[in-house]
Amino acid sequence: MSIEQHYEQQLDTTALLEQVRTHYPEGADLYQLAPLDQLHIGGIKASERLLRHLDPSQPLSVLDIGSGAGGLMRQAALRGIEMIGLDITHQLNRLNQGLNHCLNTPVNTEILTADAHHLPFADNSMDRVLFQHSLLNMPDDTAVLTECRRILKPGGQLIMHEVLEGPHPEKMQYPVPWAETPQQSHLLSQTAFEQRLHDCGFNQVQLEDWSEDALEWRRRQLNKETQGKAVRAPLSPVLILGPRFKAMGQNLVKNLEAGAIRVMEVTASTCF
Repeated sequence: MSIEQHYEQQLDTTALLEQVRTHYPEGADLYQLAPLDQLHIGGIKASERLLRHLDPSQPLSVLDIGSGAGGLMRQAALRGIEMIGLDITHQLNRLNQGLNHCLNTPVNTEILTADAHHLPFADNSMDRVLFQHSLLNMPDDTAVLTECRRILKPGGQLIMHEVLEGPHPEKMQYPVPWAETPQQSHLLSQTAFEQRLHDCGFNQVQLEDWSEDALEWRRRQLNKETQGKAVRAPLSPVLILGPRFKAMGQNLVKNLEAGAIRVMEVTASTCF
């Protein structure tokens, strides 16, 4: 199964957008959309932490690779930060565009359907490149990171919120939101990831472990998801990933608890 099929097989974009409009006829706020469009571990709070690296007063060219349903982009847009979104899954891009107009303060963002292994941008054209739980779906990480290095300007920055292999990868359980099987998951160990960044031309590599916060957040989400229907939010990752999300969510907790995965913030720079 391709990664596009993984995300599209349960997704009816037209029906989903109609459901959002029905629940929020006056428009939803960021927190109301978050169960649907902030599919990464940590949700909207994790995106807030990531966005602290971007200064709205600076006119930066920013690319969000693996933009998915677009929660990070909308959150940034309301702070005055413009991003270009890129995702290989066209139906997620359609959903992203549609959700822009379901927000109570509608935004207009640029979204491209393209493959991160072959970025459609000129050399030295971007100030910042962001990933949020997206490199883990890319089979040739060296090609992707080399492309990022190519399009970043001298002094540009790579900013990532990613899942890496933990100290006990043998305890990994599937399915997880980004993969139903190991063949769809491309996790690197921290050591291998740092080496890969250096090999692809990045320096000043810094990593911050968010795993404990991520586990606490995922436990809270799992508790909400297992409560009665009357207290559940009207929007949910189930609307994108289908009923398989129940097992995916449970396995995230198990994998974090077992040390099969770690959740990291990563920053790296290009040389002047």
